[in-house]
Amino acid sequence: MDTIIFFKYQGTGNDFVIIDNRKHSFDKKDTKRIAQLCDRKFGIGADGLMLLENHDRLDFTMVYYNADGNESSMCGNGGRCLVSFAQFLGIVEDQASFEATDGVHHAHLFDNGNVSLQMSNVPVVQVFDGHVFTNTGSPHHVELTDDLDHIDVVTQGRHLRNKLYGKEGANINFVEPQGGHVFKVRTYERGVEDETLSCGTGVTAVALAMHRTQQTKNNEVILQTLGGELKVKYQPTPQGYEDIWLTGPAIQVFKGEINP
Repeated sequence: MDTIIFFKYQGTGNDFVIIDNRKHSFDKKDTKRIAQLCDRKFGIGADGLMLLENHDRLDFTMVYYNADGNESSMCGNGGRCLVSFAQFLGIVEDQASFEATDGVHHAHLFDNGNVSLQMSNVPVVQVFDGHVFTNTGSPHHVELTDDLDHIDVVTQGRHLRNKLYGKEGANINFVEPQGGHVFKVRTYERGVEDETLSCGTGVTAVALAMHRTQQTKNNEVILQTLGGELKVKYQPTPQGYEDIWLTGPAIQVFKGEINP
């Protein structure tokens, strides 16, 4: 195995190892190596690893792995970072189209470093007593709290992830309204099995859940995460939402080499 060049990116603190795999130089089946590279003590450290690969019609293909080494469902912040990486490689300029595990996505890149990513349509938002569940490319549980700063996200998130959603799991989002169309969010992510500084599909789920439960009437909301601020805009349908866009920064942190 040859030396592999990697890049570290982050989107509001949600961080990723990214590899240009258009020549298929990286072994996608080596899940132990992927988990090791994502390990913050014994590897590079990241919430996930992404491969940029060729696509026969679109600009590229996105392949995403959670920090546990397993290929996973859509990652919103990861998608935004991969679009920024594609621009860095010269594959795209100010617009991009790519395929991920949940289908085709479109994106716009801005001079200030922000990337706006079109998320998959969400046909159903389920409202239960005490929480909301929806799938924004990944499954998400959303529940309100009035003391977000002091909630034990890891303990409570892990409990709900396993008790309600079993082996398959779901991401658990805790939300505190800040007035108007602003919400603070903290997320426990499956696959990482820990709290992350930000989750793109998570804040998207929160935005839709807050609109569905009439916590806001706006079609664009601001989500404040531990890693920074994201915006989500959407168009309601009778049952769900469409034309959903996730916007925020996507930043290259550093470049390195993975030895054979």
